[in-house]
Amino acid sequence: MATSRTDPVTLEVVELIGAVVARYHQEYEHAASEHSLTGAQARVLGLLSLEPVAMRKIAEKLKCEPSNVTGIVDRLESRGLVERRPDPADRRVKLAAPTPEGLDTARRLRESLDFAREPLGQLTAVERTLLRDLLRRMLGEDVPEDAPPRPTSR
Repeated sequence: MATSRTDPVTLEVVELIGAVVARYHQEYEHAASEHSLTGAQARVLGLLSLEPVAMRKIAEKLKCEPSNVTGIVDRLESRGLVERRPDPADRRVKLAAPTPEGLDTARRLRESLDFAREPLGQLTAVERTLLRDLLRRMLGEDVPEDAPPRPTSR
Protein backbone atom coordinates (compact mmCIF):
# COMPACT_ATOMS: atom_id res chain seq x y z
CA MET A 1 0.00 0.00 0.00
CA ALA A 2 1.71 3.17 -1.22
CA THR A 3 1.54 6.33 0.85
CA SER A 4 1.24 9.74 -0.73
CA ARG A 5 4.09 12.12 0.04
CA THR A 6 1.48 14.76 0.85
CA ASP A 7 -0.47 12.59 3.26
CA PRO A 8 -0.75 14.71 6.47
CA VAL A 9 0.35 11.87 8.73
CA THR A 10 3.38 11.12 6.52
CA LEU A 11 4.35 14.80 6.54
CA GLU A 12 4.02 14.93 10.33
CA VAL A 13 6.10 11.75 10.76
CA VAL A 14 8.83 13.19 8.52
CA GLU A 15 8.87 16.40 10.58
CA LEU A 16 8.98 14.44 13.86
CA ILE A 17 11.85 12.26 12.63
CA GLY A 18 13.70 15.42 11.60
CA ALA A 19 13.16 16.94 15.07
CA VAL A 20 14.39 13.77 16.79
CA VAL A 21 17.50 13.66 14.58
CA ALA A 22 18.25 17.34 15.19
CA ARG A 23 17.89 16.96 18.98
CA TYR A 24 20.02 13.82 18.96
CA HIS A 25 22.82 15.53 17.00
CA GLN A 26 22.67 18.59 19.24
CA GLU A 27 23.04 16.50 22.40
CA TYR A 28 25.63 14.23 20.82
CA GLU A 29 27.79 17.23 19.85
CA HIS A 30 27.42 18.66 23.37
CA ALA A 31 28.32 15.33 25.01
CA ALA A 32 31.30 14.94 22.66
CA SER A 33 32.59 18.41 23.53
CA GLU A 34 32.36 17.55 27.25
CA HIS A 35 34.96 14.86 26.48
CA SER A 36 37.02 17.22 24.29
CA LEU A 37 35.94 15.35 21.15
CA THR A 38 34.25 16.44 17.97
CA GLY A 39 30.99 14.73 17.08
CA ALA A 40 32.76 12.77 14.34
CA GLN A 41 35.48 11.61 16.73
CA ALA A 42 32.84 10.53 19.26
CA ARG A 43 30.93 8.59 16.58
CA VAL A 44 34.08 6.78 15.46
CA LEU A 45 35.06 6.00 19.06
CA GLY A 46 31.55 4.69 19.76
CA LEU A 47 31.68 2.49 16.67
CA LEU A 48 35.10 1.12 17.61
CA SER A 49 33.96 0.39 21.16
CA LEU A 50 31.84 -2.42 19.72
CA GLU A 51 34.73 -4.07 17.85
CA PRO A 52 37.89 -3.15 15.92
CA VAL A 53 36.94 -1.96 12.43
CA ALA A 54 38.85 -1.54 9.17
CA MET A 55 39.28 2.09 8.14
CA ARG A 56 37.37 1.50 4.90
CA LYS A 57 34.42 0.03 6.84
CA ILE A 58 34.35 3.03 9.19
CA ALA A 59 34.04 5.32 6.16
CA GLU A 60 31.21 3.17 4.77
CA LYS A 61 29.32 3.16 8.07
CA LEU A 62 29.71 6.92 8.54
CA LYS A 63 29.04 7.62 4.85
CA CYS A 64 32.20 9.72 4.44
CA GLU A 65 35.49 9.68 2.57
CA PRO A 66 38.20 7.31 3.83
CA SER A 67 40.63 10.28 4.02
CA ASN A 68 38.30 11.90 6.59
CA VAL A 69 38.38 8.73 8.69
CA THR A 70 42.19 8.67 8.53
CA GLY A 71 42.31 12.19 10.01
CA ILE A 72 39.78 11.35 12.72
CA VAL A 73 41.61 8.16 13.70
CA ASP A 74 44.94 10.04 13.66
CA ARG A 75 43.58 12.56 16.19
CA LEU A 76 42.06 9.82 18.38
CA GLU A 77 45.32 7.89 18.22
CA SER A 78 47.36 10.97 19.24
CA ARG A 79 45.15 11.24 22.35
CA GLY A 80 45.73 7.58 23.23
CA LEU A 81 42.10 6.60 22.63
CA VAL A 82 42.61 4.44 19.52
CA GLU A 83 45.37 2.30 18.05
CA ARG A 84 45.90 0.77 14.63
CA ARG A 85 46.41 -2.99 14.42
CA PRO A 86 46.94 -5.37 11.52
CA ASP A 87 43.82 -7.36 10.63
CA PRO A 88 44.51 -11.01 11.59
CA ALA A 89 42.57 -12.12 8.48
CA ASP A 90 44.55 -9.86 6.10
CA ARG A 91 47.71 -8.25 7.46
CA ARG A 92 47.65 -5.65 4.66
CA VAL A 93 44.49 -4.18 6.22
CA LYS A 94 44.69 -1.96 9.29
CA LEU A 95 42.02 -2.11 11.95
CA ALA A 96 41.29 0.80 14.25
CA ALA A 97 40.70 -0.42 17.79
CA PRO A 98 40.01 1.41 21.04
CA THR A 99 42.58 1.45 23.80
CA PRO A 100 41.39 0.82 27.37
CA GLU A 101 41.18 4.61 27.82
CA GLY A 102 39.19 4.83 24.57
CA LEU A 103 36.73 2.20 25.79
CA ASP A 104 36.31 4.09 29.06
CA THR A 105 35.75 7.38 27.21
CA ALA A 106 33.20 5.74 24.87
CA ARG A 107 31.35 4.30 27.90
CA ARG A 108 31.26 7.67 29.68
CA LEU A 109 30.11 9.35 26.47
CA ARG A 110 27.27 6.84 26.05
CA GLU A 111 26.23 7.28 29.68
CA SER A 112 26.04 11.05 29.24
CA LEU A 113 23.54 10.83 26.36
CA ASP A 114 20.23 11.32 28.13
CA PHE A 115 18.19 12.55 25.17
CA ALA A 116 17.39 9.12 23.79
CA ARG A 117 17.25 7.25 27.10
CA GLU A 118 14.84 9.62 28.84
CA PRO A 119 12.05 9.64 26.25
CA LEU A 120 12.54 5.95 25.47
CA GLY A 121 12.25 5.20 29.18
CA GLN A 122 8.70 6.55 29.03
CA LEU A 123 7.76 3.81 26.57
CA THR A 124 6.93 0.27 27.61
CA ALA A 125 9.22 -2.57 26.56
CA VAL A 126 6.65 -3.58 23.93
CA GLU A 127 6.52 -0.01 22.55
CA ARG A 128 10.33 0.22 22.40
CA THR A 129 10.49 -3.12 20.61
CA LEU A 130 7.83 -2.00 18.14
CA LEU A 131 9.66 1.29 17.52
CA ARG A 132 12.93 -0.59 16.97
CA ASP A 133 11.28 -2.98 14.52
CA LEU A 134 9.57 -0.15 12.62
CA LEU A 135 12.83 1.80 12.34
CA ARG A 136 14.65 -1.32 11.13
CA ARG A 137 11.91 -1.88 8.56
CA MET A 138 12.15 1.74 7.39
CA LEU A 139 15.91 1.23 6.93
CA GLY A 140 15.37 -2.00 5.00
CA GLU A 141 16.85 -4.18 7.72
CA ASP A 142 15.47 -7.53 8.71
CA VAL A 143 13.61 -7.80 11.99
CA PRO A 144 15.08 -10.64 14.11
CA GLU A 145 13.03 -13.80 14.17
CA ASP A 146 13.27 -13.96 17.95
CA ALA A 147 11.68 -10.50 18.30
CA PRO A 148 8.64 -10.53 20.58
CA PRO A 149 5.28 -10.44 18.82
CA ARG A 150 4.11 -7.05 17.67
CA PRO A 151 1.14 -5.54 19.49
CA THR A 152 -2.09 -5.25 17.56
CA SER A 153 -3.30 -1.78 16.57
CA ARG A 154 -6.53 -2.12 18.52
